[in-house]
Amino acid sequence: MITVENVAKKFGNYAALHDINLSIEPGEFIALLGPSGSGKTTLLRIIAGLEFQDSGRVLFGEDDMSDRPVAQRGVGFVFQQYALFKHMTVAENVAFGLTVRKRRDRPSKAAIRARAEELLSFVHLEGLGNRYPAQLSGGQRQRVALARALAVEPQLLLLDEPFGALDAKVRKDLRRWLRELHEKMGLTSVFVTHDQEEALELADRIVVMDHGKIEQIGTPEEVYTRPQTPFVADFVGEANRIEVVVSEGTVRLGTLIPGLVPGDAPEGPAMLHFRPHDVEISSDLSRGLALTVANVFRKGGYWRVEGSCEGTDSLLEIDMDAAQTPPVEGQRLSLMPTRPRFFPSRRNHSESPSTAS
Repeated sequence: MITVENVAKKFGNYAALHDINLSIEPGEFIALLGPSGSGKTTLLRIIAGLEFQDSGRVLFGEDDMSDRPVAQRGVGFVFQQYALFKHMTVAENVAFGLTVRKRRDRPSKAAIRARAEELLSFVHLEGLGNRYPAQLSGGQRQRVALARALAVEPQLLLLDEPFGALDAKVRKDLRRWLRELHEKMGLTSVFVTHDQEEALELADRIVVMDHGKIEQIGTPEEVYTRPQTPFVADFVGEANRIEVVVSEGTVRLGTLIPGLVPGDAPEGPAMLHFRPHDVEISSDLSRGLALTVANVFRKGGYWRVEGSCEGTDSLLEIDMDAAQTPPVEGQRLSLMPTRPRFFPSRRNHSESPSTAS
């Protein structure tokens, strides 16, 4: 198990991490997900030993690695820009970590050559060992970088935005391949990404970060369907937001919103979040939210409907099955969120929507 305990890090006066706590089980595939400046890469580099925390500890099992450099941690690291040696062949790049070991720990030249060939075959690059990085595509170079990281038989594989420099089609292919490789080798892996789709597809658990803090840890299903903070609700997936008031088991937007139940949401001003596809749509304007359609367009296998919500200045986006007849501009629809999430509003009570019925 990898354990991060109360880790904090500053760069000058900038606090990059605030008391981070995280446990990673053997064989897990963990995604560190967040926008630029959230602290995800700093956390990854501290786990690797490329940076050192100001306070807190990093444990590999029972061993305290907090002060040990990267060479003593047994990790494999894959960077976004590959970091391959241009003057070395593909096979030499893969073997590099083995050739620079101390003499007593270094395998024979024949063993190193065999290990490089084995890994190139494993990442589906057999026969390309004598080429140079410049002769490969971006996707092939990233596979070489992965093979090089695996050559030293790491106990932990760390990947920093590994597919960020690749086009969308290659990224998708490599994501699927990396997940298969992870399961086949039984690795413990941690990867940094700002791409929510990537995190949802690959990870066993997602660690959502913002401003140096962990907002939520959970499975992709938990993070997507049950966000615990407004930031997670907005950052992971698409979400509509409406300022409402929760009062005595009802939800109000100027007037009562019939049929919408707040569950255990606290009383007072709140922010209602719901996904574009988590709605029931009807023409019965006596219940739910009233939407006036402003725009409709095709988005893959569904219709994306945009419009204004009556009683607020919020613009909403909802999805309808492509088999349905799409609404037209100016048409009024009733929306009932099927998975609403309520979060305390930042607005003062004096600024909250009216509670008059």
